[in-house]
Amino acid sequence: MKKEVKQGILVAGIVVLALFLDQWLKLWIATHFSLGESVRITSWFWLCFVENDGMAFGIEWFSKFVLTLFRIVAVGVLCWYMWRLIHINKARTSYLATIALVTAGAMGNIIDCVFYGKLFGYAGWFYGKVVDMLYFPLITNSAGECIFFRPVFNLADSCITVAVILILIFFRKDLDTSLKKVENEKQSGCQK
Repeated sequence: MKKEVKQGILVAGIVVLALFLDQWLKLWIATHFSLGESVRITSWFWLCFVENDGMAFGIEWFSKFVLTLFRIVAVGVLCWYMWRLIHINKARTSYLATIALVTAGAMGNIIDCVFYGKLFGYAGWFYGKVVDMLYFPLITNSAGECIFFRPVFNLADSCITVAVILILIFFRKDLDTSLKKVENEKQSGCQK
């Protein structure tokens, strides 16, 4: 089997598995918890049901519809980039795996935004909220209030965050090389 085919299967497998786990966990939380309900698993890990209207950590820069469309375009660009890495740049498989994790994470949150409002009956298409459930109050004060790491996030957010950290630590050269190739092709295309 050609390396390109193996890489394509791996990328598809990572995306499908991460999406399945992310959506399964979100749907389980949304159907078994009341909004705002939380369960303490350990002193430093809780499952909570919160909904996020905006981007990471609840930031809201644009309208919900614009944000959802931006995410869809970003996933399209990431899919094109992965195709290019496999077929043109002959990228390392480990680098492709990190890009697949970013793509899967973005897709997972897109599914929430596009479908969850309609599925759960609180908004129309493209206006759904992202389900978050993972809470790690790593440092608390004597009253039990969280001092460090208050955000509640989901598996999709984790995929994106872990992948970006791995890219910054281990794959900066791969990223730089692939982006330079694209830039060089644009410049050579303009000169013809």
